[in-house]
Amino acid sequence: MTLASLFRDRKIVFLSAVLCCFLWGSAFPAIKVGFAALSIKRTDIAAQFLFAGWRFVLAGALLLLVSKLSGGAIFGLKREQVGQVTLLGFCQTTLQYVFFYVGVANSTGVKASIMNATGVFFSVILAHFIYRNDRLTARKVIGCLIGFAGVMAVTFKPGAFDLEFGLLGEGFIVIAAFVLAGAAIYGKAVSQGMDPVVMTGWQLSIGGVFLVIAGVIGGAHPGHMTTAAAFLLLYMAMLSAVAFALWGIILKYNPVGSVAVFTFLIPVFGVILSGIVLGEAVLEWKNAIALILVCSGIWLVNRARPAKPAVSS
Repeated sequence: MTLASLFRDRKIVFLSAVLCCFLWGSAFPAIKVGFAALSIKRTDIAAQFLFAGWRFVLAGALLLLVSKLSGGAIFGLKREQVGQVTLLGFCQTTLQYVFFYVGVANSTGVKASIMNATGVFFSVILAHFIYRNDRLTARKVIGCLIGFAGVMAVTFKPGAFDLEFGLLGEGFIVIAAFVLAGAAIYGKAVSQGMDPVVMTGWQLSIGGVFLVIAGVIGGAHPGHMTTAAAFLLLYMAMLSAVAFALWGIILKYNPVGSVAVFTFLIPVFGVILSGIVLGEAVLEWKNAIALILVCSGIWLVNRARPAKPAVSS
């Protein structure tokens, strides 16, 4: 069985996409614990850039090492491909995270999660205009709306959501979501001409280097690296390596709109795993309702169309 046929199988795509979202969801509590271990304040954006940069440089290096040990050609990129992975790394990793972290620092957690979920709509709409086999349909729209309702359900807190919309807060988070959606589509195009694992390894490493530079320019200094912080950093690098590489492979062989809707699971997993790790209540009705809504939206978007009856001549 070829890699293409394997990752076009609906069950494999479903399990792989859910695993990616689970790993990304686990990053929420890991980041909180990591910031606490390194005494990084929520308002210290430069230190957060530096921490994220370490994470992605290490993640990219791990992927490139695995690819090299597997016989992959990680240094045989053409000049055009070097430019492509550099642009992808800057947009998907650096630029997206700069907008996201600044936005989160100037918004509430509830609104940040909801605004970030708009990335699914951007992906579906952009794919409609770029790919002929990924058209926007009523089924996709309804499925995305149901999934979005699930995100709102899991993040709902009485009095935590208002209609205020600031450029540096909610605006930057929406921009980050748009940048990520566009970068994912660009990455799908780049992966058609190269190994998606090698592509992901280089884009994470390059994007991570840019983040480290941004952190240093912003005045951040490496904190005291405790054993706990080192293990957390290694875990986050590994989860990023696995999730981004696997996601790149899934996108290479499947329509963007059908895959993007799975990302509604990230805040659901994030809330549940944060509750478990941080000792908060997770057995709440809103979490169950959110999971049902998101899964329903995913099913609706990816539901196989009924076969058309053959026309007799």
